[in-house]
Amino acid sequence: MRSLPSKKTTFTVSTRCAGRQENMTAGRLTKGLIHIYTGEGKGKTTASIGLAVRAVGQGLKVLFVQFFKEDRAESGEKELFRSMDSGIELIRSNCRHPIFTKNKTDRSSVRESINGAYSEAKKKAFSGAFDLLVLDEVMPAVNGGWIDLSDLVEFLGNRPAGLEVALTGRDAPPELVEMADYVTEMLKIKHPFDGGVHARRGIEY
Repeated sequence: MRSLPSKKTTFTVSTRCAGRQENMTAGRLTKGLIHIYTGEGKGKTTASIGLAVRAVGQGLKVLFVQFFKEDRAESGEKELFRSMDSGIELIRSNCRHPIFTKNKTDRSSVRESINGAYSEAKKKAFSGAFDLLVLDEVMPAVNGGWIDLSDLVEFLGNRPAGLEVALTGRDAPPELVEMADYVTEMLKIKHPFDGGVHARRGIEY
């Protein structure tokens, strides 16, 4: 475990605003970058939701794709995205990862649903209608062999120039890390689940 700052540690905070660069023309991004949120800690999906909300607040259009999330499964972001004209279009692969069903799930149906959502995401991304694409939990889809890594790398390399992309999930492959402009690893120091506290409404879902 990495050491944490002691209570006596002092930090110097700059009063100077971070540099800002104009990156939009006619309300659209001129150059899209790639974000990765990975690691064992909580916050990967949460961070991508925050990014999506911020983008919408600046007038951008967002396509938010969630892999291994059933459409019937309740979640705060699903209710929000679909309850109003949020500027965020949500696609769910409508299947659970076999690890959570003790491998009772038909793996062929999982592959079909994952590839269906991925194909739809790519088609919509190339339509030019969106400024930000979030592929939530795409790492386990790639690492499990549900999505071909080389295909994802090719898609990212050939995507529209102004399309920002966020990828989430544990164990980001080196090939994706190499392509990314932002890479954040969520480090778990403590988590209530380890003490028997299960996912809580409005916090984890």
